[in-house]
Amino acid sequence: MSKGFKAYNPDQTFLMPPSLRDWLPQDHLAYFLSDVVDEMDLSEIYRPYELADWRGQPPYHPRMMTKLLFYAYSVGVPSSRKIEEKTYTDVALRIIAAGQHPDHDTICQFRSRHLEALAELFVQVLLLCRKAGLVKLGHVALDGTKVKANASKHKAMSYGRMCEAEKELERQVRQLLEKAQQADQQEDSRYGKGKRADELPEELRFRQGRLKKIREAKEALEREARERALAEGKIDEEGNPVVPKGGRKGKHPPGVPKAKDQRNFTDPDSRIMKDSTSKGFVQAYNAQAAVDSQGQIIVAAEVTNEANDKQQVEAALEQIEKNLGQKPKELSADAGYYSADNVTMLQEAGVEPLIPPEKLRHTSKDPPAARGRIPKDMSVKDRMRRKLLTKEGKQKYSRRKEVVEPVFGQIKELRGFRQFLLRGLGKVRGEWRLICLTHNVLKLWRSGYAVAGG
Repeated sequence: MSKGFKAYNPDQTFLMPPSLRDWLPQDHLAYFLSDVVDEMDLSEIYRPYELADWRGQPPYHPRMMTKLLFYAYSVGVPSSRKIEEKTYTDVALRIIAAGQHPDHDTICQFRSRHLEALAELFVQVLLLCRKAGLVKLGHVALDGTKVKANASKHKAMSYGRMCEAEKELERQVRQLLEKAQQADQQEDSRYGKGKRADELPEELRFRQGRLKKIREAKEALEREARERALAEGKIDEEGNPVVPKGGRKGKHPPGVPKAKDQRNFTDPDSRIMKDSTSKGFVQAYNAQAAVDSQGQIIVAAEVTNEANDKQQVEAALEQIEKNLGQKPKELSADAGYYSADNVTMLQEAGVEPLIPPEKLRHTSKDPPAARGRIPKDMSVKDRMRRKLLTKEGKQKYSRRKEVVEPVFGQIKELRGFRQFLLRGLGKVRGEWRLICLTHNVLKLWRSGYAVAGG
């Protein structure tokens, strides 16, 4: 051929660069995240190691393990097995691990053991974002998204079905016990006594185990229903119904689970919820995020197993103030968060609420903008409706979609977080804060902020 090519020899032996930092561009996320973690106070993670009496091989460095987890979550690789694999195949993770290869059990144990401390680092990253000018608390938008639990909805059962299954399994167990007893008597008369008492037939053992699980789940639903009714003042300490003066008894007795109340055997804290995107029902948690409009930074993150969002407004406001020491000027949320109590609570806290009582439908026939003074006798709901019809109200509320909804898109679509790895409400809360923490790290990195130690 008339033109030559650059030399190509797949079997060529190379010397590795003298510095790990020569492997990637200096502005790569791996270096930035490493510098961020180096600036963090990891004393809560170090504390258990200081109290331990080491024998055998020393543990991997906590700072390296923290960087490994943060980078993996940042790029959508939360699986401990995949993280282990990528310490061999991914240049960035090789650099972060400095050539070490902790196995997936070690990674999983580190995350589980230090999950609470890792989640608390959310605030340290948030304060860095404020220092970088990405948080102003002028306008904060609150929203939730359903994230699948690490459990199948087919492993869930309703309270009504549990009651039916319990009776049926009790009947089957009685029949199997009678058959086993008859078989034992026949064998004893033929061969003599001596068969071990613990040799239960496999079929009987299975049904007894199933019956035990159903009873435990049934008791848990009954306990939750009693606690909820007691907290709401619907029953007294003895479990007797409390009827308010002038009130009437409800159709369903308080403190008793409804037939449709359900519990999952794999992850009992998760619930079957309707996914607004697919319109289908999934075994999930309701993940909440309050996002600052300045730089799409998550300023409060929470997870609940309640599908209804109305109870999340006050909790979000309290967390924002706890994390940053101040409240936002405005807080917007969709109609799912509306209640007169929420609006009043925000107003009394000095926060301007922007929460429509009903879902707003934008059409070419929108009502004209409201003008003039607000009548004094207007209800809280009517005042909020009127406020959102004003030109200023419309403009403020329109910011909600562009602030919070892209954040869930970035987490779910770009980073692939559609399902929690961990189980149980407490662990899922910690994992969600890890996801939100790394979202903020990515925003900080893309802003061009220079970390002091970088």
